[in-house]
Amino acid sequence: MPNAAILPPPETIVTDQARVSCDGGGGALGHPRVFLTMNAEGFVECGYCDRRFVLKGGPQDKAQR
Repeated sequence: MPNAAILPPPETIVTDQARVSCDGGGGALGHPRVFLTMNAEGFVECGYCDRRFVLKGGPQDKAQR
């Protein structure tokens, strides 16, 4: 069985905001809205749905590589 730590996040959203909110996409599959702040590495993951938010131009922004 694969280790969950090596699986990619379900969705990555690139944003220019260091503070973001996530509601899981709303509807039946959503979750309560939470506000998240990017870490020093330029990303944050939602604790409910595992969406990954990446700071545009930050170290985790693959478009910058």
